[in-house]
Amino acid sequence: MIARFVALLGPKGVVTDAGDVEPWTHDWRGRYHGAAAAILAPASTQEVADTVRLAAELGIPLVPQGGNTSMVGGATPPADGSALILSLRRMNRIRSLSPQDNLAVCEAGVILSTLHEAAESAGRRFPLSLGAKGSATIGGLVSTNAGGTQVLRHGTMRALVEGIEAVLPDGSIFDGLDALKKDNRGYDIRQLLIGAEGTLGVVTAAALRLVPAIAARAVGWVGVATPAEALALLRLAESRLGDSVEGFEVIADDSLGHVLSHIPGTRCPIGTRTPWHVLIEVDDADSGEPGPAERLEGALADALEQGIAIDAAIAASEAQADAFWRLRESLSEAERAQGPALQYDISVPVARMPAFMLEAAAAAERAFPGTTASSFGHLGDGNVHFHVRAPRGTTDGPAWITAQGPAINAFVHDAVVAAGGSISAEHGIGQMKRAELGRLASPARLHALRAIKAAIDPQGLFNPGKLIPEPGEG
Repeated sequence: MIARFVALLGPKGVVTDAGDVEPWTHDWRGRYHGAAAAILAPASTQEVADTVRLAAELGIPLVPQGGNTSMVGGATPPADGSALILSLRRMNRIRSLSPQDNLAVCEAGVILSTLHEAAESAGRRFPLSLGAKGSATIGGLVSTNAGGTQVLRHGTMRALVEGIEAVLPDGSIFDGLDALKKDNRGYDIRQLLIGAEGTLGVVTAAALRLVPAIAARAVGWVGVATPAEALALLRLAESRLGDSVEGFEVIADDSLGHVLSHIPGTRCPIGTRTPWHVLIEVDDADSGEPGPAERLEGALADALEQGIAIDAAIAASEAQADAFWRLRESLSEAERAQGPALQYDISVPVARMPAFMLEAAAAAERAFPGTTASSFGHLGDGNVHFHVRAPRGTTDGPAWITAQGPAINAFVHDAVVAAGGSISAEHGIGQMKRAELGRLASPARLHALRAIKAAIDPQGLFNPGKLIPEPGEG
């Protein structure tokens, strides 16, 4: 079997050394462990197609993999070693970048930060960023419909992908890179592949929307009493500043406290410690007057006068703006340093989010005595990261998660569904949430997911064990 793939891809296209394969058989958080006899690394779309056809002939499952930064075990091979890893990392060319068309065509293995640098050199930017930008790849971002901190203004990958090239399970190449604004040829295959987590096709390239580079920005930090005031601040900012509001992050004070305790060189930007904090960024593509700092100052003055805000500060320099953002970007690291926790990436309708953030946290603490719960994240698009922390003094985190995790998972997810929300806002389903999707999704949704998978991948060879719950699972 391996010899046939070597004949197809050459020695550089097949990795069999156990030491080289092993790091790619588990997720980056160490929660999921698999096995694979080899990593297949094609260097072109045609080689991907040839690889898929041979795998189908041999009946070998394939696990597509980019930067292997999945938060839900979505790129980890099965533990029984039945699948091979299909790495897209050798396909790392930016095929074209046009400032005139505001479009970049990138292969699946292009690292996000590489695209950022290329767009910046052309006076443009790709408006999606996240903590793993130095390792996450375009193919993975497309396949998981990644979000990040700029969704409020620019949307998720669904809104940023103008075209897709992919190899389907029969080895055929779907060439949909043309960035057509109007195309009514039936089902939108592009959108079907976005967020499919590699279960329907292997994304080999994507045409991505670029936007003008930032000419000027202002970053503010605001203290508020409750998430409801944070949402009121967002609506006020939108009315005063329009769509120049690029980022709007809400942070509970206890989460901020963990950052200040565990991350050296950090401090609260305002003199008043308030129950909740908001990080807001306003960006302009031109350097006209009044600038974003002046306009943000006016909006925050209105918020203070109306009693929406308690205290506020605007970064006086780019270095200070970066320091504000460092507080937000260090939250996950600080939460890990604080101790064991169960972490949830959830969304609910924006209008219901303020009440959910308070009521779900209080309910979880009552249901599981000794735990503490709070949330932070992208209030403007209804997506927050909700954490339930182990009781103080817990020394064996894995044992606590094993013992309490299933009950807490069900409790939090039930609360999310009751609020009309989703158990996965931006990280995907992978294998972590598959059973819960089977338990909570409507029969119509489950039927559609299974029917689409069976129609496009009848052998079930693409990323087995991910996303699609088996009948009766959950």
